[in-house]
Amino acid sequence: MPNSQYWADTYLEKSVTAEKAISQIRSGQRVFIGSGCGEPQHLVRTLAEHTNKFSGLEIIRLLGQETASLAAIADRTKDTNLNIRSIYLGSTVNLTIAKQRRFITPMNISDVPSLFTKRKLPLNVALIQVSSIDDFGWMSLGVSVDVTMAAARSADMVIAQVNPRMPRVMGQSFIHVNDVDLLVEYEEELLSVTPSRVTSEAAISIGKHIANLIDDGSTLQIGLDSASQATLQGLSRKNDLGVHSQFLTDDIMHLYAAGNINNKKKGLNEGKMVASMAIGSHNLYEFLNDNPAIDFHPSDYVNDPFIIAQHNRMVSMNVAKLMDLTGQMSAEASPATRLAGVSGIVDFVRGARRSPGGRSILMLFSTRETERGIQSTIIPYMNDNVVVVPRGDVHYVVTEYGAVNLFGKSIQERVIAMISIAHPMFREELFEAAKERGFIGSERTLGEAAQAVYPVRLEETLTINGEKVTIRPAKPVDERRIQEHYYSLPKEDILTRFFCQKTIFARSEMETRSHIDYVNDITLVAVVGEFGFGQVVAVAECMKLPDQNVAEVAFSVNPEYQGKGLGKFFLKKLAAVARENGIRGLMAYTFPSNKAMIALFNTLPYKIKTQFEDGDLILSCRFDEMA
Repeated sequence: MPNSQYWADTYLEKSVTAEKAISQIRSGQRVFIGSGCGEPQHLVRTLAEHTNKFSGLEIIRLLGQETASLAAIADRTKDTNLNIRSIYLGSTVNLTIAKQRRFITPMNISDVPSLFTKRKLPLNVALIQVSSIDDFGWMSLGVSVDVTMAAARSADMVIAQVNPRMPRVMGQSFIHVNDVDLLVEYEEELLSVTPSRVTSEAAISIGKHIANLIDDGSTLQIGLDSASQATLQGLSRKNDLGVHSQFLTDDIMHLYAAGNINNKKKGLNEGKMVASMAIGSHNLYEFLNDNPAIDFHPSDYVNDPFIIAQHNRMVSMNVAKLMDLTGQMSAEASPATRLAGVSGIVDFVRGARRSPGGRSILMLFSTRETERGIQSTIIPYMNDNVVVVPRGDVHYVVTEYGAVNLFGKSIQERVIAMISIAHPMFREELFEAAKERGFIGSERTLGEAAQAVYPVRLEETLTINGEKVTIRPAKPVDERRIQEHYYSLPKEDILTRFFCQKTIFARSEMETRSHIDYVNDITLVAVVGEFGFGQVVAVAECMKLPDQNVAEVAFSVNPEYQGKGLGKFFLKKLAAVARENGIRGLMAYTFPSNKAMIALFNTLPYKIKTQFEDGDLILSCRFDEMA
């Protein structure tokens, strides 16, 4: 007899109704339910309808949407008929999640498969959902491979809902008819999530900051709820991107369709988008079906930090719910979907850090709406909130007000960094709270930075002798680097810049250059090296003199970068910013012998006036007087 007939006979013999399949479950057993949008809804509804026949059932699942509220049944029967174990690592502040707090099992999702396969948590029954059978007897787990594959391989009994609408997804997603005990044919729509397309200024700003942190050729992990607008805005101009992610979403599909993602430079599984679960629209599920560019693998592969670290320029992007001033991060499943993406965040944060050129980015909208009104998402300290990512693992943090790198920073430096990207209305409050906790010195002040909005539009990158030099406005976190720059200058340059042989560059003096409002006072810095660890090689200052409505400018350039055009670039940029801010003109004090400064001023397209005062030369120009 041909093998195909054998499989067909086996299939028919195992095909039963949902009621018949559920009747095979016994009281006291441990039952796994397929995760995410792959939940076998028909089987779960049938189980819920018959729970009065059971006692002592334990339901194992990832926290997620509920076809039928098994939690409500557990509440009603006081956990007698069934108990629930929800794999979830995040915050339980949200009321709908808080009601089930007792069911939460905090774990990294990469560790879950071994619970089943090594029989540490032996499964009696696995309820899964699969695609239609192919000519060889194989069915795909479709949109939910993650921990479902391990459950299907290790459970004593496997009951599969066969749904023709489940896409056939490539990779390690297939299970054979011979490995399934009972089959329930039932066609229904898969659980889906309609992606938000609401445009927000905050998301656009976050996207601009993200764009500066991601290089062409990076491999991406994008978490759930990671601000689709920010993601698309930040990546729409990038090239040769790859994907290795716990989830595939509509946003990833759109980037692939636009050509931003081609998976050619991943360094591992090149040419393939690799994930373990899909959460999104029906269009996404159609995109996945029989797509050779996509491979799904179980979570103990996709979320393994060792595997993640093998990718080139691995970038993990996840959304935080709250962060404290020291860098501790709390995350929460989406209130709308309750899908537990947070159980994989730590795996990717740690894996991305160890990747060649890798980065871990946490995105955070600076405020949130609560019953008590608008509140800051950056708080003084994490008290009752669940810490998902410890502060030692946090690297890049992005809000609409800027991006900072916390890695290797002291508590005081972290506090200054986090406050600089907090919403302006909460900065003073956070600053005072930090002082009370001893996180920063009592003598510190925020100064003009309290209400400042970092102008990312002024950032520009130059290439000097093959080296990338970033020109950007100074930030409060640059205080130490600006100080180091001044200490590194030779004596003659210090004399030219400060008109004396200055030997002490106090921190309080550095605050006036880094804690600025970007309107009346602006400092530009030229930085080389890694974001967050770069060296300041030049500083340009522009300070408004209110009584004259002109701005005084001053420059200092590391000797190695002199004669490279930085001064001319700085002056042109400062003139443009001053004009934009309604300032009438520029002026500078210098020595009459400083021919370089005189020549620099004469590159401006305005009439340059000179006058002497106490032996110093004053150079000035007005923007309404062209040369």
